[in-house]
Amino acid sequence: MSLKNQENRQGVDNFYETERLILRPMNLEDAEFIFELYNSPKFIQYIGDRGIKTVSDAEDYIKNRFLPQFEKLGYGNYLMMTKEGNHKIGGVGIFEREGLEVVDIGFSLLNEFEGKGYAYEAALKVKSIGMDDFGLQKISAITTKNNFSSQKLIEKLGLKFQKFVTIPGDSEELMYYETE
Repeated sequence: MSLKNQENRQGVDNFYETERLILRPMNLEDAEFIFELYNSPKFIQYIGDRGIKTVSDAEDYIKNRFLPQFEKLGYGNYLMMTKEGNHKIGGVGIFEREGLEVVDIGFSLLNEFEGKGYAYEAALKVKSIGMDDFGLQKISAITTKNNFSSQKLIEKLGLKFQKFVTIPGDSEELMYYETE
């Protein structure tokens, strides 16, 4: 691991900016937002039901899933917040996923913020963080066969469709993309 990577290991303190967004690591203060986002109909339809039925469940999810990855790898799930108005609008991150050999980029937005280019803006920044700041050689992405907007965004990020995969604990066949 290079010195540059070691300096970034404590990624929980890293904030990033794009033209219209602030990206910061998810934390326990985001539990209500995660509860809302992860229970939105499109999240459940395209990403899946994460079993978050209360704000307390969301806190546990953040504690057990998001924070350990930041501590271990220095990167993870970032909150997307608008610079104008400081609205929490979505999440974007690079994740270690069981069943995938290459870390996976993922994104989700509240419905009212879709179609405005925020997910692409944030995902492009997170891809750059992973590859430039953390030295990742490859990044993957997975999506359902009927999530055409995610497929388009993933391809716009420069990832290419490779194959269909199923991940442990899920029977649905997903489309698998990877950087070249």
